[in-house]
Parts: sequence; C-alpha cells; structure tokens
Amino acid sequence: MTQRSMTTAIHTTCPYCGVGCGIVAAPDGKGGAVIAGDPGHPANKGRLCSKGSALGETLSLEDRLLHPEIDGKRVDWNAALDAVAAGFADTIARHGPESVAFYVSGQLLTEDYYAANKLIKGFLGTANIDTNSRLCMASSVAGHRRAFGSDTVPGLYEDFELADLVVLVGSNLAWCHPILFQRLVAARQARPGLRVVVIDPRRTETCEAADLHLPLKLGSDVALFNGLLADLDNRGLRDTRFVERHTQGLDDALRAARRVTPDFATTAAACGLTAADVEAFFDMVAAAPRMVTVYSQGVNQSSAGVDKVNAIVNTHLLTGRIGKPGTGPFSVTGQPNAMGGREVGALSNQLAAHMDFATSDIDRVGRFWNAAGVASKPGLKAIDLFEAVGSGKIKAIWIMATNPVVSLPDADRVRAALESCDLSVVSEAIRASDTVDACRIRLPALAWGEKDGTVTNSERRISRQRPFLAPPGEARQDWWILAEVARRMGFGAAFDWKGPADIFREHAALSGFENAGTRDFDIGAWAHATDAAYEDMRPFVWPAQAGKPAAEQRFFGNGKFFHSDGLARFVAVSPRDPVNDVDAEAPLRLNTGRVRDQWHTMTRSGKSPRLARHRPEPTLELHPDDAADLAIADDDIAEVRTRWGSALARASVTPATRRGDIFAPMHWTAQTASRGLVNAATNPAVDPISGQPELKHTPAAVQPWPVRWQGFLLSSRRLDLASCGYWVAIRGEGHWLHEIAGQDDPAAAWAAIGGALPDGPDIDRVEYVDETAGEFRGARFRDGRLDACVFVGAGRHLAARDWIATLFVPDAELPDSRAAILVGRPSAPRPDLGPLVCACFGVRRDTILDAIVAGDLASVDAVGVATSAGTNCGSCRPELAALLRHAIRKVAA
Repeated sequence: MTQRSMTTAIHTTCPYCGVGCGIVAAPDGKGGAVIAGDPGHPANKGRLCSKGSALGETLSLEDRLLHPEIDGKRVDWNAALDAVAAGFADTIARHGPESVAFYVSGQLLTEDYYAANKLIKGFLGTANIDTNSRLCMASSVAGHRRAFGSDTVPGLYEDFELADLVVLVGSNLAWCHPILFQRLVAARQARPGLRVVVIDPRRTETCEAADLHLPLKLGSDVALFNGLLADLDNRGLRDTRFVERHTQGLDDALRAARRVTPDFATTAAACGLTAADVEAFFDMVAAAPRMVTVYSQGVNQSSAGVDKVNAIVNTHLLTGRIGKPGTGPFSVTGQPNAMGGREVGALSNQLAAHMDFATSDIDRVGRFWNAAGVASKPGLKAIDLFEAVGSGKIKAIWIMATNPVVSLPDADRVRAALESCDLSVVSEAIRASDTVDACRIRLPALAWGEKDGTVTNSERRISRQRPFLAPPGEARQDWWILAEVARRMGFGAAFDWKGPADIFREHAALSGFENAGTRDFDIGAWAHATDAAYEDMRPFVWPAQAGKPAAEQRFFGNGKFFHSDGLARFVAVSPRDPVNDVDAEAPLRLNTGRVRDQWHTMTRSGKSPRLARHRPEPTLELHPDDAADLAIADDDIAEVRTRWGSALARASVTPATRRGDIFAPMHWTAQTASRGLVNAATNPAVDPISGQPELKHTPAAVQPWPVRWQGFLLSSRRLDLASCGYWVAIRGEGHWLHEIAGQDDPAAAWAAIGGALPDGPDIDRVEYVDETAGEFRGARFRDGRLDACVFVGAGRHLAARDWIATLFVPDAELPDSRAAILVGRPSAPRPDLGPLVCACFGVRRDTILDAIVAGDLASVDAVGVATSAGTNCGSCRPELAALLRHAIRKVAA
C-alpha cells in the first residue's frame, strides 16, 4: 500500500450489493475513515444507501481474525500455510482430486477469485469450486446461456431511466438495491410518463413507487409471463423482422404458453390475481415501446428459477425489446462481485473467461495456464458440495469470505458437515462467525477497507477497490494466501504474482485469448496495462477488446447472439409446482429475504449501532387472518417449524403478506440470536439446471412460543445468555442490547441471568425483586459508571430502553439516585417515539407522524424538510411515503 492511500481521500467501491457504488474514503489516521459517495462514479453519482453511509462505523478491529489458528491455537503463517498445502496434497494423493473442494464468495475481489479458480481447476485438477453467488444468480446465468448462448446481461443501469415501463419482478429494489431505486424514482419525477409495475407476493416498500402491484402466488412467475407472451402475440406485437432474423424456437414457446395460460383470465387464476390486474399489466406492457424487466432473488431462488428467467426473456425476444436503450431483461445481483466471479469461472460448471467444459475450451485454458491437468468436467454445485462434505466424499474443503453455516438452506446440516470434515479451512476477516467456529484451520484475510483489486457490478462495470487502511495484525489478501499454498504444492511458477495488477493483466489476457468475438467477456485491452494505469483505472463497462475502438456497451443491439448460429433461443417453459409443496403438516409457505439496513450475516453491518435499530430482532411476517387462526398477536414470539429445522422470531402481523405466506429475514446467526437462524429451516431443493436453492418457498408450520417472562439487558459488553430460551444481541452506542425471554420460572431465570452479569469487588449492585409479580430489575456499576442493567417481567414493554441506553454513552449523566434507574424512566418524562425509520439521522416513527399532522405535510420532501428524514441516502423514503399515507387517512377519518 502506498503512503498516499494512508493519508489522502481514496476512491474505492462499496462492499455491499451488486449496484457497485463508488465511495470516497478519507482515512483519519487512527484506523477509521470518513465515508462519502463518489459523485464521479456512474453507478451512484454520489449517493449512498443507509448501509453504505454507515460503512465508517464498521471498520473497528473488534471481532477480527488477526492471526492464523489451527484447532483454536495461534500459529505463524508458515505453519498454517504448510498445514493447508500438505493437507490438500495428502488428500489428493490418497483419494484423488475429487475429494477436495473450495467454496468462495462474491465478497472476494476479482483477483482473489481468479487465483482460487486457477489453483483448483488448473492445478488441483477438479472443478469442485462453487461460490455463494450460486444462491444469488445461478438461475440467471443458466437462463442467459439457454437464451443467448452466453452469460450476458445485455443492458445498463441507464436503461431504467430511459424506459417507458419498468417491471420489477421478485425484487424489493427499495431495500435491496436502494441506489437503483432512487435513480428510478428520480427518473419518474423527471418523466411522469414512466410507469412502474411491481410483481411480488409481498407488498414491499418498493410498491410505494408502483403504478401497479401484482401480489402473485409464490412460484407462479412462469404462468404470468407465459400469459404475457401469448397476449403480446395475440395483439400482433411480435417484432416479426427481429424474430425471423435473430431467433428460433418461438412456435414451441408459444404452444407451451397457450397450453396453460391462453388469456389473461386463465393467467390470473393460475397466479392468484384478479383478472382486472392482469389485464391492466398486459395493457401497460403492450403500450410501452421501451420496457425493462428487472428481476432478482424472487425469480432466481426457486426450483424453477431458470424457467422463470427464460419466461421473462421470451417476452423481450418476441417484441425485440432487447439491446436498445430503455429495453431488456436485467438481473440485479446481490453481492458486490457476483459478476466478477462469473467472469473468472468461480461457478463449478464454468471455466474462466466465460468458457465452459467443451473440449476446445479445456484445451484453450490449459494452454494459456500451461497446466496439463485442467479439470475436464463440471464440479459439484453448492448444495451437492456440502452434502458431499457431510457424506465424507469430500475430505478437504477451503471456504473463503463467506458464511455457509448461516446462508445455505438446511444450515444445521452444513455445520455438522464441516465439523465432521477431515480438513476444513476458512479464510476470513471476521473471527465471530458461525463458519469460522466450525472450521479447523483459520486464515486471517484482509477486510474491505484493506483490499486491493477490482469488482464488477450488475451492469458489467469494472471498478477499482483500493485500500485506505493498513493491514491489521497478520491479515493478508486472499490471492496472496492462495499463491503461497500453490507455491508449497509445487505450482509456484504459475502463481508468481507480485501484486493484484499482475493478476488482472493475466485475467484480461485470458479473456481475449483466441476470442475474436466468439465470447462475450473480453477485456483484452487491459492485458498489457501498466501498474500506473491499473492504479488509476476509472470504472468501465466491458467489453474492452484489444486493438479495437470502444465497443457498444449494450449487447445484442445488432441481433448477434452467442449460440453457434448467432441466433437467440426462445425456450418453451411450463409452470410447475415447487419441490416440497405445502401439506396438512406444513400449510404455510415460508419466504426469506433481506431487510433494509442489514447485510447477509451481519458480520459487517451488525457493527453499526444505527443500522441495528431499524429491525433489531428476527421477525416473522404473517397475514392477520393467519395470525388470528394461530392465536398469535403482533409482537408475540412465534416458532416456525419445517421438516428441516426451526427458528424463533417476533411476529409482525401485516396485510402486506399474502394469506398462507410468511416471511423472515435471513440475517440472524448463532452469534446474534439464540434461534434466529431461519436457514436452519429452509428448503434445500434446487433448480435442476442451475442448482440454485428454493429459498423462497419452504412448507412450514407456525405456532406461538408462549413465554412466562421477557425483558431486556443492556451492558457495556456482550454477555453469554445461553440460559435464556430466547435472546437477541445487537450493538448500540457504548453498549449491547440483549432482548431476552423464556418459558422457565421467572425466579430461576433471574438467578441464571444474574450469574451472567458482571460481578466482583469493583462492582456495585442495585436490585428490585418482586417474586410474586415475577418482576426483577437490576443494575451494576463499575467505577461510577453504569455497566449493566436488566429488566425482567411478564410484559414486554417494561421500560424505555432508549433512555437507559443513553446512560452508557461516555460522559452520560446518571440520576442522583442509582435506584432511580430501576424505575425505567427519567425524572422528566420522555415519550416513546416508536421504531427507527431514518437510520441516517435517527428519526423515529412518531416524530414523523407528529410532524405530518402538525405541519399538514403532503409530500415526502416536505417531511424531509421538517424532520431531515429521507434527505441523505433516501433508503427510508418508501417508508416515509407509507407513513404519510397512513397519517392522511387517519386525519381524514
């Protein structure tokens, strides 16, 4: 790292979703940095979402893995690297190459990804490498390849703004890709004629910007888009010239569509929608010359995900709405470098540079790498890979920058597989991780602010990720770790890189090697870039071919596709029921996803106190009628059970969820909640083509989890509350907040909790006990400061947590009487302002509602002027719109 990167503002890239926002990081010289959006980056033009805005709060070394470990004991790098190299070499010698595997991540930079793929496929001789992007966009990859002959995202983000109609399918864009959502909202304001349709079983925050919401039945996307295909053709909207010159297979696709959904009424019945809504949707599509269909996990995470992708693509091919400004199917990815992983071949069924396992591709890659033993067949996809670990078929696995013990379905089985594996290795920045706990050899990797390399966002834009913090402890970048293991295994000459620029040049050279336009991915223009050019790289969209002028950034505008005959393929698809559907024992459909202010398994975003306040506990959304049938009230603790496992969560009773459906976020782990890990209960069925799991449809049963006591515990440090049947731990300003509940006797619970509180000669204690009422309150003080405070009783709302939390802030003024803390409120009353809405400015629900009523506010912008909410990142603006609508209705009533 250069000295400049330690002392000046650094242009880098956000580590969260696939939008790929540019960031300017200004290091403070103390291990932190001030984070701002990069106004010059084409993806975000200076905007950041709530998570990106809070990145400066996630840079601490707390919970970091800073030294290599073997079996829980610290070792030096030589010992750790020797153990990994010898372990993999010995396993291959005794059991063959198919006995080893890598599992990697969209959190890796492209250079790290490339090194991992080259080592295992080129030199260990197996394709048993898969990536957590298998959980995100594998169905899109397969759908693209079926339709286009290549894994090509045709369009650009600006197409959202140029379209006449944007259709969002299975995408809560407002929460999961907030900057793209804000760009779309701004485009609507500039062009009021732009229409938006949201297709999603849930009424999400994205629906606040929609002209039409179609709450279709889970899994019925193929039926809907088949119905649309038939309707468009019936209306005479086929682009005959385009179809005849550039496609094949339309007749079969139309026959399949008309067999099940010949008209909008039949389509509506198949999708659980009203005929009027379906007709309105078909009318809007027919009337829009330019249409973009944006889709995400609601489409991909399905046992029919590939068919859903092709059903969408078919409608664009029929009308020729592809390859032109404001048109096209558009897959938005969940991880910052999911696209980079696709480029280097990190999926088990691909080789590098968008090549596959055709004989000519295997030969080409082998000659380029000078590797005689390149893997000759696809490897195991993620679900099958971990099943092979559990069965003992795979005896050595190396996991990099991901947390499969939380993110994979049937997660408890994944943990058991790792714990039983002969050799389990993990490269990770964070020590406090379920997966790190389950692995024997732990290698400290660099975190986001310390890494150097490139990433590719969802529109194929490659950006530099530059370090602005010094490497802490003994942490190293993943490519270096891989190269050192390769050297110890005898492959050093092929991994003799001096830095990430060397790897990027090699990656670029392979993309252009014997290409001549036959493969979509080609950045050969960078094959001979100097170190200075690499360092100064500005974001660019591929392709970037050597010796040729800048290419058109959209694909397929010329009608040329990547099948051998140059034609796109219509794919005939038919609706089919999800694998493992509901029955009498499991009558509800569990859908999983994300919340606005958290990221994956919270190892980064969970460090930010303000992000934690938005959704501070695991939740389970239920329709009011289902909740009534189950005798579950809002805010109760509910237990969701499936044939694979169970989880506990706070019930959120809401009409935004369809009857028969339930929804839970996937972020909670064994580190943050007692039983909040919802993927312990999710369906491990997969799409037969893509291998992507059915995370949006798990048959489930829900029941109340009745409690005899509940409460909260605030402490200056995180406490072990394993004695509680239900606990959640989140970070606050100067404290940890533990929500707790149990089914045991309150007095026994109090004794156990008291044993977890700080104690000793330097601790002062204040307690209030009413055993008859089952109410217990206590506080602990150290050096005149509040060190812990706990409230336990029969009811949930025992005291104002927010006020007590302020007493942990440095220099906070405590009440004159310590016992007054146990009253749970300040001497001057402070109202409960409700849940947090705006994370950027800490604005809560009731403050917003009061401002709307007092000021007779009529717009989200007016709410922003009055409260500041929604004026920074804009991620909360859909919630502001919902609150505004609610307040106006209430006043009118």
